[in-house]
Amino acid sequence: MKKFLAFFRKEFLHIFRDYRTLLILFGMPIVQVLIFGFAISNEIRDSSIAILDESKDNITMEISNKLLSSGYFKLYDNLKSINDIDREFKKGIVKEVIIFEPQFSDNLYHTGKASVQLIADASDPNYANMIISYTSAIINDYQMSLMPQNTGVTQIDTEVKMIYNPNLKSVFLFVPGLIAVILLLICTLMTSISITREKELGTMEVLLVSPLNPLQIILGKVLPYFILSFVNAIVILLLGKFIFEIPIAGSIILILLETILFVMTALSLGILISTLVGNQQTAMMISLGGMMMPTILLSGYIFPVEDMPRLLQYISYIVPAKYFIIIMKALMLKGSEFIYIWKETLVLFLMNLIFIVMSVKKFKIRLE
Repeated sequence: MKKFLAFFRKEFLHIFRDYRTLLILFGMPIVQVLIFGFAISNEIRDSSIAILDESKDNITMEISNKLLSSGYFKLYDNLKSINDIDREFKKGIVKEVIIFEPQFSDNLYHTGKASVQLIADASDPNYANMIISYTSAIINDYQMSLMPQNTGVTQIDTEVKMIYNPNLKSVFLFVPGLIAVILLLICTLMTSISITREKELGTMEVLLVSPLNPLQIILGKVLPYFILSFVNAIVILLLGKFIFEIPIAGSIILILLETILFVMTALSLGILISTLVGNQQTAMMISLGGMMMPTILLSGYIFPVEDMPRLLQYISYIVPAKYFIIIMKALMLKGSEFIYIWKETLVLFLMNLIFIVMSVKKFKIRLE
């Protein structure tokens, strides 16, 4: 029994000496619980809306104030014309536009009926349904508050319109995000493992003494994954178009160029990981634990980023997939031009540049 207890104690000490094991045992579960707990939410908060008030009377003002004071919505813009609606949606910030008809108050008091139109961005069908439900409930609550003030029956009719995905197909949400997840998996994970495998097996020495320079070694390692990832992206786009009937409203050439940029960003991130670690296990842990979960949860792939706590929203700014998903939704579903996605494109380009510069600085042409 003494021998067994000594062995048992030795194993405990061995675990506590290995910081990577402790990180897996304690660090990752804590991070996962915190991210899952805060990121997964079925509520909306501070969702950006725009209001087109063609009446500007006391009733429409009160309804607008009631919506904004609920904590569920925040006003992004007061629109001047119906022509502004498409532009606001293509920016990707506004999730709903509320339109009050002219003479709203007069119609309500004299005819007992007035109309308000709710237009929602249904590229995320679940979120669009929630926004419409919350808005309709607040308007209905205001309508009920008017009843004691009038002898007649007042009715506020809400007309709902879903744009970009009128049939509310969930596949419209998943396919653009799925492209980002698959590309990140192939590029980042496989590239980081491929280079660290050479270090771990000792074959990096052979590569370093070969006629190839470090740049040629890196290019030779990553180009196959670049080609395979690009082919995968095209296959997913074709499946989405012809199997799931997802419209591709924007420029095909621009979609392919943005895909190439994201693939290069993911590849450069994989190279950076490989230069920082020395074995496949650590590279896999960083790629899967450090990249896959934030990509799925903090990129807006499934759960809207704007409904998350402020800290997670700040963390989402360093997730490359977030910008690529915004770009793909804008190009595929909304048919947006480059002017609406140049900021996200610039962020991906800068990330790619930073990863490449850091990789070059960290790449060791001599083995330790």
